[in-house]
Amino acid sequence: MAIAALLTACTKQYANEPGAESRLAGNDASSDHSNAVFKYHDVGSQTLWELNQARAATAQYRDIKNAFRDGYASIDVVVPNMGYHFRKLDLVDGVFDYKHPEILVYNKNLDGSFELLAVEYAVPISVTPDVAPEGFTGSGDVWDRNTDFGLWLQHAWIWSFNPAGVFHDTNPLITVN
Repeated sequence: MAIAALLTACTKQYANEPGAESRLAGNDASSDHSNAVFKYHDVGSQTLWELNQARAATAQYRDIKNAFRDGYASIDVVVPNMGYHFRKLDLVDGVFDYKHPEILVYNKNLDGSFELLAVEYAVPISVTPDVAPEGFTGSGDVWDRNTDFGLWLQHAWIWSFNPAGVFHDTNPLITVN
């Protein structure tokens, strides 16, 4: 835990640094692929560890072909300040597992390639209709009760830093292409 705190302090970057927006948004070839998780200072060490586990488990999906191969498919949801959503229907089962997100969120780069930005967790509202599901350790995660989809949804911006917070649903640094 002390190592995570030390690494967090050593990699702190600010969104108002020159060029930070393009590096953090991942919209061009000069993208900063450093570990975005270490830039979050408002979550506990256990949550940081879980976020890094989620990041390690989804590293293979930085290449969208691997996501397709594993059963993720476009759900035709493209949201400003979020991105393109790809869901693995088999995972939408009412179980929160930070290593197996139900949805991957990408942005399309100017060259047409996709870049992984965030993961999203989805739990059917029918499983816990009145209370948000248990998620990451601590009380920092934010679940959205989305009745349009019938799901509790939670983003984790583990591949692209979000100055609004790791669990915020939108990211002001992301411009959907």
